[in-house]
Amino acid sequence: MKNRVREILGIEKPIIQGPMNWLTDGKFVGAVSRAGGLGVLGFNAGQKKAVFTVEETIANMRREVAIVKSMTDKPFGINIGPTDPAKDRFTLPMLDMMQEEGIHAAVWASMTFDEFWVKACHDRGIKIVYRAHTPTAEDTERAIQAGVDIIVATGFDEGGTVPNKVVGTFSVVPMIVDAAKGRVPVMACGGIADERTAQAAFVLGAEGLFVGTAFLLSEESVAAANIKEMAVKADADDLLMYRTIPSFYRSLPGELPNKLLEMSKAGATEEEIYQAQHAYDGMRDGMLFGDLSMGYASFGLGISMIHAVEPVSVIMDRLMRGVNAAQKAEL
Repeated sequence: MKNRVREILGIEKPIIQGPMNWLTDGKFVGAVSRAGGLGVLGFNAGQKKAVFTVEETIANMRREVAIVKSMTDKPFGINIGPTDPAKDRFTLPMLDMMQEEGIHAAVWASMTFDEFWVKACHDRGIKIVYRAHTPTAEDTERAIQAGVDIIVATGFDEGGTVPNKVVGTFSVVPMIVDAAKGRVPVMACGGIADERTAQAAFVLGAEGLFVGTAFLLSEESVAAANIKEMAVKADADDLLMYRTIPSFYRSLPGELPNKLLEMSKAGATEEEIYQAQHAYDGMRDGMLFGDLSMGYASFGLGISMIHAVEPVSVIMDRLMRGVNAAQKAEL
């Protein structure tokens, strides 16, 4: 059946794996792309410690690119987070590397938007999957006018850095679909983890799924084994939510997350809590290293529907059953 996300990205299945900070590597991304979706290398892919130079950043990403290519010849993407073009030292070299390596999809996840980056991507033959931090009709219009190829509508149900506005996935998807007016395809993100949620997203007008938590709990995921074990036993109402920069975070319970929740309840500032969570290094410590005394473990609300650690291919097939059911219902 005709699907614009598949056609734009050259993939078999209209599903993108969310590029989670610290939590991707070449083997994981290769498994997603090999299963027919779009695997995406995220920030700090394959790393266990941060690097701070352009040269190291590009070299590390190129290493993970080589691993993906050793596994599959199917398309995959790279996460970019461009900022002010006058100050951003990292994005143009990353785009140049993508052009050299023949990578034609960039997932743009950012709290700012500048038309400069649309042209920079398109000049290099790179399609843009644009994911605003807090999706709005106004931001959608601006992105479409600038020429982005695909829009991601992210709901408050997602894991990681949630939107500033508390609007659930199944409210934000039709809102952004209506704002797009059919000009570009819209993908649904947040809490999509089984056949039912996949089908519902398509019924609401989505043309693709942007999935993090479900793939994070796969066998191929780099998340720590003890965190996966905790997560598959947990439901959405087990997750703690606390204030931090830029808005809120969710985490499985643990020594540090419990402390962060108490700080939030006691009226600590977002900056104080952000520092106490060790910024985004806390995600690495909690989810990659499995240490909830030093970090946190953030998941989306779709965690309630995940009861086992399974191969990426099994998860992909489950999601596609929902997609196919929605598409058949349209006939």
